[in-house]
Amino acid sequence: MTYPADRRYTRDHEWIAVDGDVATVGITSYAAEALGDVVYLDLPEVGTTVTAGESCGEIESTKSVSDLIAPATGEVLSVNTEAVDAPESVNADPHGEGWLYTVRVGELPEDLLDAEAYAEQAQGQQ
Repeated sequence: MTYPADRRYTRDHEWIAVDGDVATVGITSYAAEALGDVVYLDLPEVGTTVTAGESCGEIESTKSVSDLIAPATGEVLSVNTEAVDAPESVNADPHGEGWLYTVRVGELPEDLLDAEAYAEQAQGQQ
């Protein structure tokens, strides 16, 4: 699998793409494949604050329910209502149309991985 180089990744299989002080968050294709068919998303509410490294929602698949772990601290600005209404979009395009939410961020955590380091980690977990 390849991962877009224009974003950072967590060891919990989320990605974050930053544009100024706004970041878009989603799960990686590795996570989408491991989860199986995504059937439900419980995303953070607009206006709430998420904290890096803490649970901020859930993603349910035909196999399991997993916590969404915030890759950065900030205020949630929007959620992808199209993905909530059609959670299969997370499987179909996890790095694009299947994004989950946007957040206003300050500093990014130092432990985020670049695409190459994340790919190595994901490969090691297969």
